Order: sequence, then C-alpha cells, then structure tokens
Amino acid sequence: MSHANIGFIGLAVMGRNLVLNMADHGILVAVYNRTTAKIDEFLSGPAKGTSITGAYSLEDLVAQLNSPRRVMMMVQAGPAVDTLIDRLLPLLSPGDIIIDGGNSLFSDTNRRTRALTEQGILFVGTGISGGEEGARFGPSIMPGGNPAAWPHVKDIFQAIAAKTDNEPCCQWVGEEGAGHFVKMVHNGIEYGDMQLIGEAYDFMRRGLGLSEKKMAAVFSAWNKGKLDSYLIEITANILAFNDTDDKPLLNKILDSAGQKGTGKWTGINALELGIPLTLIGEAVFARDLSTLKEERLKAHQLLSGPQNLFTGQIDDYLEFIHNALYAAKIVSYAQGFMLMREAARLYGWKLNYGDIALMWRGGCIIRSTFLGNIKQAFTTNQALENILLDDFFREELKHVQTGWRQMVAKAIELGVPTPAISSALAFYDGYRSELLPANLLQAQRDYFGSHTYERTDRPRGQFYHTDWASRTGDTPKET
Repeated sequence: MSHANIGFIGLAVMGRNLVLNMADHGILVAVYNRTTAKIDEFLSGPAKGTSITGAYSLEDLVAQLNSPRRVMMMVQAGPAVDTLIDRLLPLLSPGDIIIDGGNSLFSDTNRRTRALTEQGILFVGTGISGGEEGARFGPSIMPGGNPAAWPHVKDIFQAIAAKTDNEPCCQWVGEEGAGHFVKMVHNGIEYGDMQLIGEAYDFMRRGLGLSEKKMAAVFSAWNKGKLDSYLIEITANILAFNDTDDKPLLNKILDSAGQKGTGKWTGINALELGIPLTLIGEAVFARDLSTLKEERLKAHQLLSGPQNLFTGQIDDYLEFIHNALYAAKIVSYAQGFMLMREAARLYGWKLNYGDIALMWRGGCIIRSTFLGNIKQAFTTNQALENILLDDFFREELKHVQTGWRQMVAKAIELGVPTPAISSALAFYDGYRSELLPANLLQAQRDYFGSHTYERTDRPRGQFYHTDWASRTGDTPKET
C-alpha cells in the first residue's frame, strides 16, 4: 500500500543521514539498498523508532510511494546511475520523478534530463554539499533538471536544507544539468579555498617558523572576522589537535593529497568555455604535485633553493598573510561566478547568482559570512559582470592588496610555494590591465601561421595579415 512521500536508494553515510534528516522533518521515507543487509542494519540501528520503512526490491520501493512517485538516488556517479534509471523506468509512470543526488557530471545530467523527458519522467540532478554532518542536520542543496519537478520536490528539499537568516539554502537553480554544474563549481572553489588556507599555513610554518599552537590561535582569531568560515574553523581545530603523545597529529599526516575529480572537472570545463579559472587550476595541480612524494624527496636532495631566513616583524606578516588569503579568496569566487555566467550563456540557463551565493551561505563546505557580500553584490546589480567590479569588493581589494603583494614577494624570497595565492594576484593584475602582451602573441601567430590580427586603429571585427618575413612594416592585407 502506498504511503511514503519519497523513496530513497543508497544507504552509505550521506544517504543514511539525508534519510534521517527527512524523517526528522515529518517526511515519510521508504529506503532501498542493493545490499539488503544494510537495510536491516539501518532500520534496527539509526532508524529504529522512526517512520522510515524498508523495501527489499525496487518493485517494493515503488509500490510504497504516493503519486507522483519521487525516487531519490545517492549512488556512485557514472554508469551506476544509468543502470539504476534503466531498472526504475519500467516501474514508473508519466509524471513520476527521479532524483540524482550524487556528484554526477553536469553533461550526464543534461543527457538524462532530455532522455527521461521524452519518456514522460521528470528528472532532477541536485548537488548536495555539507558532508556527513550537513546531510544529517542541514546541507546546501542545488537542484536542477526538469522544472516541472520542482513543485513536487521543493517542500522536501527546503525542509531538510540548512537555513540562513531563516531562508533555506536551497532554491531551484535551472534546467538540465544546471544544479550539478553549480555543485561542480562549488567543489572547485572548495579546492581553491583549501589550497589557499594550506599556503597560508605553509608560509607560517616554513616561512615564519610558528608552532601549531600559535597557528591554531591565529586561525581561530581569523575565524572571528572577515575570514569567518567553516574551513578556517576546522583548520584551527586541526592545528590544535594533539595525538596520544601530546604532539600535533597534523605533523604525522603524509603530505600527499587525494581528490575525487570534481575540481578537475571544474578546470576542464573552464578550459572548454575559455574562462581563466587560474586559481582553481593551480589548486588541482598542487594536489597532483603533492602525490609525487618520492620524487619530491629526491628533488629535495638535488635541487637548490634560496637559503634566506625570515627577517621582519612576525605580526606584520601575519596581517599580510591574512590580507593575501582574503584577497585571493575574492578572486577565486570571482572566477567561479565567471564560469557559471559563461555556462549560463552557452546552455541557456537562467541562473540567479544571488540565490547561489545564499545557497552556499550555510550547510556546505565553503559556507562563510563572505558569501553574504556576494549575495548583496548581485542583489544590488543583477547584471554584475564580475564581483571584482562591485563597489564593496573593489574597495576591499584596494585596502588589502599591499599585504597580498608583500606576502607573495616574501614567499618567493624564502622559496615557499604559493601557487594559488600568486596566481590570484597575477589574475587580478591581468584583469585590471588596459594592455596585455597578447598583441605580440597575435603577431607571432600571424607570422608563423597567417592567423591574422585586429588593429587598434581599425574597427573591431576587421582582420589583417602581414607578410612579416618580407620586410618590417609591410602593408597589412585585409582578409
């Protein structure tokens, strides 16, 4: 007999916590897992005493659902999603809804939305961020897909989402793969934020010679100001955490970083769309470099670097690091929103950038008070081309850029790598430049490949070619 508001497939940690979150909000959930023993374990354990029911086949799951049937999957991205959709389709009717809550590539969600629409099934691809704790008590949820599904999932999603200023961190993002694209950009920015914090920590450690206890205090203080965020908070906690021998556990963790691929996807899509997502790209490459541990140990013995010791006032440089971290963070978000804007233009999505910033204010990994300023920027000017042009962020960068430059210069002098912070500064200087050396680049391209160029003394859109090898100053030939 049908009674459940939603069917849920996949009882790994994120799935279990989302289901418990739903039950807390009075949503009747029926659960299914391919390994049925996990269903019994869940129902007799964390879900004991709740309204959650189990289903031991997909047929049983669908039979328990009210119409229109809503089935949400939290399974591994890729072929597993398509396989599950194929198994569900014969059991569903037109108007029923399939929800993919995993980290699927947005182009797969584009394809699935179109294919299922042709069969009368409404597909939703939703990004979910916040980790295990967020899933249990309030994540950031970024749904996209077939807009006809939104009225049928809105109440559920907004009930379980994190709340900021009493507003749910969940709004409809856009059609097809828009939700998963925005989640992908979120994860790319997450990569960038983590790398920026890592570079600040590394400069304090190797450049300034600070102890973990002192660094924990610095990050804790920063978390009470402009850098207030979840990642800064947990960094302070990590630095303050001692192992059983009362020595910092962090120093015993191998410096080889893993990744699941969403940051790489963000970089790949930036290249495909022609958006200079330099900071996130450097963050991904920094993780790649970290995995070359044995090679780096060899290089450490063979390659020389500066022998300079830090000179200066530590408190001054802590302020410089703070400013560099803050400035680079602004650039990172600016680049992320640039990528979303170009994707919206290319795919015809109507993204509300203020809503996206609000959705990231709570629940998710990159949540911070900083996002409120981005929300305000787009509220003030919905057509804002880049947050760097917003009055607030323009003034903020004006005030902190001296420290930003001081920190980068000192890091170079000391041989401490800051690829993300440095690339952010290079982007900022490039973005604000009236002239870039691309004129020489275009001349080179025309010289060896007849690729043509535009002239500053002619209207845009007119292209010229010069026979450079004949003689300097030859008359250009219009093409």
